[in-house]
Parts: sequence; structure tokens; C-alpha cells
Amino acid sequence: MGVSLNLQPRALQVARELEQALNRGGEDLGPAALAIARVEYPALEPARYLAELDRLAAEARARLQGARTNEDAVAALNEYLYDELGFSGNRQNYEDPRNSFLNEVLERRTGIPISLAVVYLEIARRAGVQVAGVNFPGHFLLRAAVESTELAAGTDSPRGEFVIIDPFHGGARLSELDCRELLRQHVGDAAAFDHALLAPTGRHDIIVRMLVNLKRLYVRMRSFPQARFISDLLLTVDPSAVAELRDRGLLAYHLEDFAAALRDLEAYLRLQPRHAVASDASEEESERGGMPANDVDAQIWEHVKTLRKRVAGFN
Repeated sequence: MGVSLNLQPRALQVARELEQALNRGGEDLGPAALAIARVEYPALEPARYLAELDRLAAEARARLQGARTNEDAVAALNEYLYDELGFSGNRQNYEDPRNSFLNEVLERRTGIPISLAVVYLEIARRAGVQVAGVNFPGHFLLRAAVESTELAAGTDSPRGEFVIIDPFHGGARLSELDCRELLRQHVGDAAAFDHALLAPTGRHDIIVRMLVNLKRLYVRMRSFPQARFISDLLLTVDPSAVAELRDRGLLAYHLEDFAAALRDLEAYLRLQPRHAVASDASEEESERGGMPANDVDAQIWEHVKTLRKRVAGFN
């Protein structure tokens, strides 16, 4: 538990930095992504990496001068990022945590789809190229506006068209068939494709997805102090994330921080729907809303009862 407790003051500081970054005007991702990187790099200096993004964008603008359309600009940007700078998806060590941190991605020129997408979006935005993120299941994508001479029905404006870009595979353009296959690979044969899956997403959802990816990775690595740190950040970004309250409580339980675990798990159960109180439930349990309505919450309820005994024994 000592390691976990040592991280808690830093978690509060990083949470404040992340909240400030997300409350800034605009859609810039750099400050928020670099705040997340302080999970592993407490002495990180964001200004250094923001300046690097500015430098790369200035070089990109020089290569875009001949572009006549946004589609031309995307092609030139792809050539600059992937062919000239050598950014690429890390297929060999996909689950290396460094793939998720913007500072490491900029230095090592490799990452996972969402971290490479953040680099792409930050440079494109600075260079004036219209690109947006796509929160596609299992594999983050990008979409870029392209010009169309066809008029939208009932208007005098061109129909909105876009191309889908895979930031992990060298900026490859994906057809609808490619997207359907990608969905099948990541979600399964029963997954239903919907064009809404290709809708553009904003800064908040991108940062949440980065955090969720990182928490899952830390849990798989059994790096529970870091996973709890990320849960703190997720609850800062979205205080209404009830499931995250449950997960943070379970992580605290693993770390033997029983008082914190009890606090989070009781709060989680109070926010969950219940069946009628079981006949053998205590009066105190009845006052707290009865027994949980499903197997998962029933297991949480058992943890809570155990934790109450442990915490009471410490007092």
C-alpha cells in the first residue's frame, strides 16, 4: 500500500492539471495528453513537447504550400509524418505503456492508434488541415474533410464528404468495407456496423478513451497503484462515471487501502438500483437500500460487508 499512498498527492496535482487543460478553450489535446503522461513522468516539462509539436507543424505547413484541397493537404501530411518523420504503429510491443504517453510517442516515433492520432490531430490543427478524431470501437481512427462538387439536397452548399484515416497504419485511407472488417476484428462477427460509428469526436471523449486504455493496460500488468491513479483521473474528467467509482474501490481493495475501498464501494452501491431487501438483511443494510440487483453488485456487496468488519477492527 505504501507505493499507492505515495502516488496519491501526485494524483491530486495531475487531476488539477488535467481539469485545467480540459477547461481551456479550443480543441487542443497536447496539454491534457501531457498531463496524463505525468502518471509515469512526474518531472515532465510540457512546454518542451508543446514546442516540439509547434516545430513539427511549422515544417508541415511548409510542405503543404502546394496543396489545393484539404485532401491534398492530408496526403502531404501523411507523407511528412509517416515517410519523412517515421511515425509508425508499434506492432511488436503494442502493450508497452510508453505507447500511450505523448512525450514518448514524440521521442520514439511510435505508439498505438489513439496516441498517434493525438500527434496527427495536433500537427494538423496547427497546420490548418481539417481532421477530426473518430472514436471507433477497438481502433481509434481519423476523418478528414474532402471537397465535393455535389450539392447537398435542398441547399446551395456542397455535400459534406470525408475520408477515414488509420493513424496506426501509416495514414492509410479506409473504405467502408475496411471499417466493417475492422469492427468485426475488434468486436466480433455479431457487431452491427453503423455510420454513426464514424462520427467525429471531441477532446473530452478522446482523453477519456486514452485514460480507459491506460487503466486496462495497468490492470493487465497488475500495476494496481498506477491503475488507481488513472481511476482518479477518470473520475476527475467524469464525476458521474459510477462504474469507475466501483473500479477505484476494487483497486483500493487490492492495495489494502480498506477505508478508501469501503468509501468508494458503498458510494457505488448507493447509486445502483436494488431488488427488495432480502429477508436476512440486517437493519443497517435495509437502511442502505437493500441487496444488489445483479451478480456483480452482489459480489461488491460481499466486499463491502467484509470491509466494514476490517475497518471496524482498525478503529
